[in-house]
Amino acid sequence: MAYDEKLAGRVRALLEGRRGVAEKKMFGGIAFLLRGKMCCGVLNMNLVARVGAEDYGKALKRRHARPMNFTGRPIKGFVYVGPDGTRTRRDLQRWLDQCLAFAASLAKRS
Repeated sequence: MAYDEKLAGRVRALLEGRRGVAEKKMFGGIAFLLRGKMCCGVLNMNLVARVGAEDYGKALKRRHARPMNFTGRPIKGFVYVGPDGTRTRRDLQRWLDQCLAFAASLAKRS
């Protein structure tokens, strides 16, 4: 699989300068990690948003979000966000803020 380099670049730019952020190729796409915990990623044309189990249902109600079913079964806590859901900087930042908050909560637990 490939991933949208333009979307990855936009994510990279919004995360730039944030401490503890790293990139790793995963699942045929690219993942962004916060202190070693997956935060978000890009797979094909979609943003992969790690929102956590608690906010999963709420995230699915947002426009352009759908279950992440990389393995053929939904992965609870992760959603795909289609291109229309990340079209503007504000839309993408909103998703990234949610992902960063969840990843930060994981980093505090370990």
